[in-house]
Amino acid sequence: MLNFTIRRLLLAIPTLLFISLVIFLLLEASPGDPLGDVPLTVPPEVRDRMRAALGLGEPWPIRYVLWLKQFFWVEPLYWFDQIFGTAFSADMQRIISFQSRSPVFDVIAQRVPQTLTVVGMSYVVGILIAIPIGILSAYKQYSWFDQIGTFVSMIGFSMPTFFTGVVLIIIFGVNLQWFPSVYDTTLQVRDWDSFMAQVRQMVMPVTVLALYNAAQISRFMRSSMLDNLGQDYVRTARAKGLSERVVVLKHVLRNSLIPVVTVIALGLPTVFGGAIITEQVFKVNGLGQLLITAIHGNDIPMVLTLTFIFAILIVVFTLIADILYGVLDPRIRYD
Repeated sequence: MLNFTIRRLLLAIPTLLFISLVIFLLLEASPGDPLGDVPLTVPPEVRDRMRAALGLGEPWPIRYVLWLKQFFWVEPLYWFDQIFGTAFSADMQRIISFQSRSPVFDVIAQRVPQTLTVVGMSYVVGILIAIPIGILSAYKQYSWFDQIGTFVSMIGFSMPTFFTGVVLIIIFGVNLQWFPSVYDTTLQVRDWDSFMAQVRQMVMPVTVLALYNAAQISRFMRSSMLDNLGQDYVRTARAKGLSERVVVLKHVLRNSLIPVVTVIALGLPTVFGGAIITEQVFKVNGLGQLLITAIHGNDIPMVLTLTFIFAILIVVFTLIADILYGVLDPRIRYD
């Protein structure tokens, strides 16, 4: 397992470099100008100085290598200095956003708590709901519980989040006024009242995303459980006199989780990437909204950094899923 992990990590280096180059070239070829919003009254020589200050005067290979240096060397040194009080990154140029003129990682760090609070909680709730529903639906196939679970899952998976979000806002935010329809990102939890206010404003966006995640994962869980319930080892375990609880929860569930782990692991990067549509509907000031704003503003450093972070997360969690295969099923060995 250790050799497999090392091989995958070494393979991930050229893979991520290739991904970063492709993203950079796509953004380089995209139409638009970061200085397009500058008034026409600004003299050309001032525009040239502004362009040079943003690093737009250099050829793209130089800017790409500079961005790699800033991403993998300057930014880690800066955060190391912030933690341990050193000064290794002093006078080093960080990745600067074209829009806010602020360091990109500082802006991302401000948005991460909002995204993890809403999207992360919804993903956890979706998993906790989906796995029991998938197990019971498979064990009681074609029962009324299975029929209701299938119906709810189809609704949650087929309806887009912007539709369910608007429906919840109209019913519970406008008509009943139980929950706020706009997420207050400035709210700070300091006492019980502020904590309850945070919970109330999280209910609707978390419900929308949890329903969508649970619908997908529960279908995979049900299908995987059905495949394993008919296997020979299940009949053998029952013939040995094992209780039905032990057979289902210990033997069948463990083997059934192998494909489900892939779905969960590959879905985890979306937690850090944010829910672009849902964040727009409920006005959550998260990473998804930040990415949309950066794309509209042709903020190449912000878009490049965010998309590359998402690519790193996908590679990392794919590796974690592969390692978990060996943990869940001893028959799987990579060495």
